[in-house]
Amino acid sequence: MRRIPLLVRIILAITLGIFIGLIVPEGAIELFATFTGIFNNFLSFVIPFIILGFIAPGIASMGRGAGKMLGITAGLAYLSTIMAGIAAFFVSKNLFPVMLGTQSTGELTNPEEALVEASFSIEMEPVMGVMAALILSFILGVGMTAVKGDTLYKGMTEFREIIHKIIENIIIPLLPFHIFGVFANMAYGGQVGTILSVFAKVFVMIIILHWVYLFSVYGIAGGLRRINPLLLLKKLTPAYFTALGTQSSAATIPVTLKQTKQIGVKDRVADFSVPLLANVHLAGSTITITSCAMAVLFMQGQTLSFMNLLPFILMLGITMVSAPGVPGGAVMAAVGLLESMLGFSSMMVSLMIALYLAQDSFGTATNVTGDGAITSIVDHFTKGKDGNNHDVRKEQLG
Repeated sequence: MRRIPLLVRIILAITLGIFIGLIVPEGAIELFATFTGIFNNFLSFVIPFIILGFIAPGIASMGRGAGKMLGITAGLAYLSTIMAGIAAFFVSKNLFPVMLGTQSTGELTNPEEALVEASFSIEMEPVMGVMAALILSFILGVGMTAVKGDTLYKGMTEFREIIHKIIENIIIPLLPFHIFGVFANMAYGGQVGTILSVFAKVFVMIIILHWVYLFSVYGIAGGLRRINPLLLLKKLTPAYFTALGTQSSAATIPVTLKQTKQIGVKDRVADFSVPLLANVHLAGSTITITSCAMAVLFMQGQTLSFMNLLPFILMLGITMVSAPGVPGGAVMAAVGLLESMLGFSSMMVSLMIALYLAQDSFGTATNVTGDGAITSIVDHFTKGKDGNNHDVRKEQLG
């Protein structure tokens, strides 16, 4: 199974879940529902640890960086991530009533009512709430930047590795089975047709938003450096397609670094910014999570105002810090916010995870490709004015 790409596993899980859900008796669906219920409880138990393991060492590592370049890189990354999420909100808010208006949201207002219930449940009470985990993460992250010792920082870094292992070796391998059970249950309950129609339309919209974002950020980078943005974007396409295969920003760092240097960015800037951005710049993931969350809410017959969703987007840009090292890590880190800030139920979270993971590789590809543009902008703001550099870059770009 590990040799099969996650996207393929998710598609197989959805397809088989729909097929099995239409032909098996209720007893089998009850078995699937039992597994998904236990998995949901385990996920709820792990979420505070995911938040603590990602955010605290992420803040500490940024705080230990040096000088002007760190501030500019992290600031631009966060601004890019937040603006991408805001754009996704307004596009979703205006397009979903048109795109998804033919779907009967009334049938899905209370989706749990049509589903088969689990035969039993295993309670797994989280050690702390989501907000408590967030506050503790900020306290520890900022505290580790203020103290001179490395003991706690090393401990939190090792704790993050444990969380990575849990996600890589337990949660991600079991997710296809969880999604299989969810879709089998929905197929048995007669809801799957509407949901799949929504999935397809939202998927296309998200991919278009990704590319609009990339053209925009490279337009800014090209304008500042007086280079054709399309030439810059073309140079980063190897990183885009590498990320499609790896589904990990961290795993794509070598390719992103090489291609970023080929667009004329100084080695010292690229060597610093690209690895940092791989962990803190998540514009593509934010577009996806915001759009998917809006779609799931729309399916429930709910809507949110901009001021209701803005705090979620602002927190999302921080919560996902260091999550891109693991395929699917961004949505795992966001689950706590979805539940605590947007009021998502377990079924809504399951739909959200399925919708997100179905195009996770495209969001990751957008993240790493955008890293090249942000690094180029950082290079512009951290160098002296040198007109000859533009000629050199034009020659490098061919």
